Amino acid sequence: MKRDALKQDERAAATELGYIFTFLLGVLLLTMFSLWAYDIETATRERWNINAIQSNLDDIAAAVERADEASRMGSVEYAEKVTWRSTEADEHRMTLVLTDTTVELIHNGGTLDSNVSISGTGAGGHGGSVVLAGVTSVWIVHSDGITSLEYDRPQSNY
Repeated sequence: MKRDALKQDERAAATELGYIFTFLLGVLLLTMFSLWAYDIETATRERWNINAIQSNLDDIAAAVERADEASRMGSVEYAEKVTWRSTEADEHRMTLVLTDTTVELIHNGGTLDSNVSISGTGAGGHGGSVVLAGVTSVWIVHSDGITSLEYDRPQSNY
């Protein structure tokens, strides 16, 4: 008769512990990689938002300068459509304000506040504000001696 005896073998336990530690190391490395990738994606999105907003403000400031140039020609009316580039920021909290010397973006959170200087050399004043919620374009209008920001194109009186 053959008898099998139980042996005290600790090699299997050491191997199992090695597997567990290797698995935990893999989980740690994957977690670190996913956090790193998320940080890169977030930073890229924020940089894109800032660049898009700055480009939008530059386009609007250039249109205001063209309206000011037209206003110096005499009694003229001028209107120009400026397309607003989409951003991932909450545009319901953003307001665009035109003053005599700046185009300002006011963000209720305060993190995206920005402005662009304009010469203010037009024959009239500047004014107006636009809440950017759902806006795809902004009109720069010079009429009756005032250059302003508008949601819609002006209607002709003719």
